Amino acid sequence: MIRVGVIGLGSVWQGPYRTEIDSLCRAGRAQITAIYDPNEDKRQQASLLYDVDPNLASTEAVIGREDVDLVLILASMQVHGELARASLKAGHHVLVEKPIATDLATAAELVELAEISPGHLLPAPHVVLSPTFRAIHSEIAAGSIGTPLSARARYGWAGPWWGEWFYRPGGGSLFDLGVYNVITLCALLGSAKRVTAMVGTAIPERIVDGKPIKVEADDNAHVLLDFGESRYAVITTGFTMQKYRSPAVEIYGSEGTIQMLGDDWAPDGFELWQNNTGAWAIHPESNPSWRWTAGLTHLVEAIESDRLPLIRPEHGYHALEIMLAAQSAGRDGKAKEITSAFTAVDFSEWPSAVPDRRARHDSGTTT
Repeated sequence: MIRVGVIGLGSVWQGPYRTEIDSLCRAGRAQITAIYDPNEDKRQQASLLYDVDPNLASTEAVIGREDVDLVLILASMQVHGELARASLKAGHHVLVEKPIATDLATAAELVELAEISPGHLLPAPHVVLSPTFRAIHSEIAAGSIGTPLSARARYGWAGPWWGEWFYRPGGGSLFDLGVYNVITLCALLGSAKRVTAMVGTAIPERIVDGKPIKVEADDNAHVLLDFGESRYAVITTGFTMQKYRSPAVEIYGSEGTIQMLGDDWAPDGFELWQNNTGAWAIHPESNPSWRWTAGLTHLVEAIESDRLPLIRPEHGYHALEIMLAAQSAGRDGKAKEITSAFTAVDFSEWPSAVPDRRARHDSGTTT
C-alpha cells in the first residue's frame, strides 16, 4: 500500500483528486497518512475523512514524515518547484501539478534529482494517459494521416474568481491552461525547435475572492511552435474565452486529418479523415469516465510494478522552456530557440496502454 502525503487542499483537491485517491484507497492500494493546507478549516475537514492529524504546521511536516511514500503537490504554481525538490531530496515519489516549476533553473535541478532519487517524479498534466490521446497517437504512428505537417490546439475559459495566485507573477493562463496543449502537441509531434508568440494581459483588473486585484500575469496568448522541417503548430489559450465548440486538437497530415473532440484534459473521442477513403470516421469516446487526475493512479501502478512512468520529467521541463520562451517572445517580439528535448512517449513498457487499432476502426462511424 502506497502512503500518500497531500500538500494543498484547494479546488484541485476538492473533487478531482479526492475521487482518484478515494478509488485507490477503496482498492487497498493507497492510504492518506498526512495532509497540509494553510487553511485550518480544510485541514479539519480532510482529517475527519481520512483519520489523519489536522495540526501539521507546514509543508515540511508532511515531507519529513517517515510514513509518507508519495507526496502529492497540489499547492499554488509558484511553489511547485521548491516542494518537489524537497520531496525528492527526502526520498519520496512525487506527483506535482502543472507546471513542474516556474523557472528553468529549478526545473533543471528537478530533472537531475529525479535521475538519482529513489522516488519517481511525475509532472502534470497527464493528457498522454487518456484513451483518446493514445488512440490518436497510435493513428499518427501508423501513418493514418501521412506525415504530420501542421497542427492547432486550444484550451481556455473566463478565468478563476478565487486564488489571487493565478494572476500573480509565476501564475497566468499559459502555466495553468496552455500547458495542456504544449504537452499534447509535443507528445504527438516531438520536441519543439523554436517559439514565437503574442502573450499579454487583456483584462488588467479582476474580482478575485470578492475584491478587485491588479492582474500581474498573462491571461491571453497565441503561441506558434516550430517543430523543424517546416512543421508548425499554434496554441490558443487564455482566461479570456467564454465558450467554444471546436475540436481541442487538430493535426493536419499529408494524407489526412485527425481531430480530438472535447478538450485534451477531457476528451470526447476523435474524428479521422483519410484521403483514400474520402470520409470522416467518427470514433466516440471509449472511456467517458477517464479523469485528468489519472496520473496519480498511473504513478501508484509504476511504484507497484517497479516501472518508469510514461510521463517523464524531461517532458515537463521542455514544456516549461516553451512557455517561458513564449512569454519572452510576447515581450520583445523575437522568436526564441528551444534548446531542450525529451524522449518520445513510449507505450511499449505499458502494453495495456496501446489501443487496438482494428477494434477501433470497426467501431467507428463514417460521414
